[in-house]
Amino acid sequence: MSACLSRERSLLGDEETAEPTAEDSETDAGPESRMVPRGDPSALPDAIHKWSEYLVLDAHGNTVPPQQQLVLGLSYEGSNPPTAEEREQVDAAFETLERAFQWGTGGATGATFNRGLLYLIGYAPRYFERFGDVPDSLLRPETMLEEVGEDPEKTDGFDATVVLTSDVGSVVLAAEEALMGRKETVNGIEVEGSLDGVFSVAERRTGFAGKGIPADKLDHEEIPESAPLSMGFKSGFTDSLPSEDGVKIEEGPFAGGTTLALSRLRLNLDEWYDHDHEERTDRMFCPAHSSEEVGPDGSGLGSDSGITEEDVDNIEEHAEEHGVVGHSQKVARARGEDDFSPKILRRSEGFATDAPEHTGFNFTSVQRRLESFVEARKAMNVEEYDVDVAPEDHGIVNYVETVNRGTYVVPTRENRALPEG
Repeated sequence: MSACLSRERSLLGDEETAEPTAEDSETDAGPESRMVPRGDPSALPDAIHKWSEYLVLDAHGNTVPPQQQLVLGLSYEGSNPPTAEEREQVDAAFETLERAFQWGTGGATGATFNRGLLYLIGYAPRYFERFGDVPDSLLRPETMLEEVGEDPEKTDGFDATVVLTSDVGSVVLAAEEALMGRKETVNGIEVEGSLDGVFSVAERRTGFAGKGIPADKLDHEEIPESAPLSMGFKSGFTDSLPSEDGVKIEEGPFAGGTTLALSRLRLNLDEWYDHDHEERTDRMFCPAHSSEEVGPDGSGLGSDSGITEEDVDNIEEHAEEHGVVGHSQKVARARGEDDFSPKILRRSEGFATDAPEHTGFNFTSVQRRLESFVEARKAMNVEEYDVDVAPEDHGIVNYVETVNRGTYVVPTRENRALPEG
């Protein structure tokens, strides 16, 4: 994103308008960044995690995650407990973003590009421990790591996190500058409030996703030219995602909000692409899926992943017959028992651009209960199955290493500014 920062000054500066220059049009975000509509906070849903109506849809009706991703891991530096003035400052900072940029696509039917901004703000157990008890809805990250069989010391150590996403790189960068109090105006809107003095940035993570971007940015010739993610297949099929109301906390002080699992992963793409396309299809989806059916990047499946209850019930039979277990059929074990409904809603994902020494991956999901994330992650583990299948043939778990994880509660807009639980 540094290239965007140097070339898209119109949004980051203190200009009264956001009219880009000719130089701005030649950015990584493309010519669509020439127009960035402003927003209306009063028209937005109260649930910050409600993005689906404001996302681009593909030809099959699947939601398409924004291409540009920025995750800010935050350390709390405010008062104990937070003051009314600090809450007003933080709330004004987020309202500034909502006035400066439309919420995603603005809800435009048939939008093909997300010119606006979507964000999440989540608070970690560490934050709440400063003032009292951790909310019942919030699982500690070390507990989550231990329950899924990972090192409990691999917590991200943040007090809070902000996720900023858009299809326009300059929008994400401008939102960051405004949020941290480094500019007086953003997209022609006066900046009122910031996180400065209340939070500091402990870590900054950048990422990209989108059709053709991994093949262009990563040094792996085997990545399909049309793939939106670095492992070569699309994700987020409509049948595999719950509704936004389905991941909403139903009672307690954070009713209407949700929980957030933030993960930084490392991918072993060298070994992954040692397999041919048919072998990768078996491992990513299910041995019952054919390579031809899935297509080069998964788009052949349309809006349905093709994973059925029968596929889940036949894991042992597939393992014996094919010597392979699929990732999608494994995690489908964590769906609802009565209606086979998914419980985890992907919100943003992308290969990391701030870790050139390895292929990193940023992943965020929201769910009503973080225990649902635990159940899905445990379903990936080899030891959960009584089958004679080598780890490299057991879904994708052998190709994914956890760097760290964090757990957060995402309040509603009304409660987003320094909640005490």
